[in-house]
Amino acid sequence: MPATPSPSTSGSLTLSLRPEPAQRAEPTAPDQPFVEPWHAELFATTHALARAGVFEWTDWSAAFTAALAADDRAGAPKDGSAYYETWLSALERFLVQRDLADTTGLAELRQAWTDAYLSTPHGQPVELDRS
Repeated sequence: MPATPSPSTSGSLTLSLRPEPAQRAEPTAPDQPFVEPWHAELFATTHALARAGVFEWTDWSAAFTAALAADDRAGAPKDGSAYYETWLSALERFLVQRDLADTTGLAELRQAWTDAYLSTPHGQPVELDRS
């Protein structure tokens, strides 16, 4: 296997010395992109749909960029706390616009997940009843 060149780290700080906040409700730095499990699941689902050819990543990226810009113009927080909520709503709109989902079906699915979450004992995985 050929060697891969790597820049020298001699004299460079390799560990962050800044203290971590005691509690972080949402991502605020690239070193912790997924604060909640659903963030990772949303990210993975979006990537899986693009890899499967359901849509082109560049089209999704443009739609998400537009959603972030719209949220910014509407006064969204600048701390990144709404990032995954924006991602989710943008993905839902994107799928509806491309006739890959419908608003009624999405609303029913959202309600089913809410019901499943509220009826699941703390610490147990939330499972959606597919019957």
